Amino acid sequence: MTDAAPTTPPVQRRLLGALLILLLLAQIEQPYPEIALLQHIPTMLLLVAAPALLRRWPLSTPALACIVAFFALHTLGGRYAYSSFPYDAWARALTGTSLSDAFGWTRNHYDRLVHFAFGALSVIPVVEIARRWGGLGSRGAALTVLGWVLAISSLYEIFEWLLTIVAAGETADRYNGQQGDIWDAQKDMALAALGAILVLLVQRRR
Repeated sequence: MTDAAPTTPPVQRRLLGALLILLLLAQIEQPYPEIALLQHIPTMLLLVAAPALLRRWPLSTPALACIVAFFALHTLGGRYAYSSFPYDAWARALTGTSLSDAFGWTRNHYDRLVHFAFGALSVIPVVEIARRWGGLGSRGAALTVLGWVLAISSLYEIFEWLLTIVAAGETADRYNGQQGDIWDAQKDMALAALGAILVLLVQRRR
């Protein structure tokens, strides 16, 4: 007799349900419908695959919460095509001034936040997978996190480059969100690595 597959804990089902609700809300009066599907495909695939994956390879709730938090940030960014994320309008409504005015920013930095968050939020789930399923020690798991973050970041930037080749100019520009910065890809990858390194250092000190 084989053991029954573990069931996903209720709190984890609620996390996935909250992400699904956010994804649906992000489609209301979608301001950039021409790239909305392209932006939200990763989140849709996660929600479809997560129940089966979690039964096969269970994760702790903190690990899943990190994954959901990243995809929530991505879903919000995808709604506004990243480079048009309205944090300045929200800050001005709350405080009377925008973040760009306060810090002298000349571009929308929401994409930078999400790349940094990708690195930071990858640490707990990737370390858990590396140690539980890969049998690695703490040092090997830390190196795995850095390899994961740098590899996925570089693959994503390559995907953006290929998109500029095959997609219409305006669609590619809106999706990529370079905002005129020729070093955008390098900065995004560096921020992702920085996010992972900082969290790994905090964990080591603890």
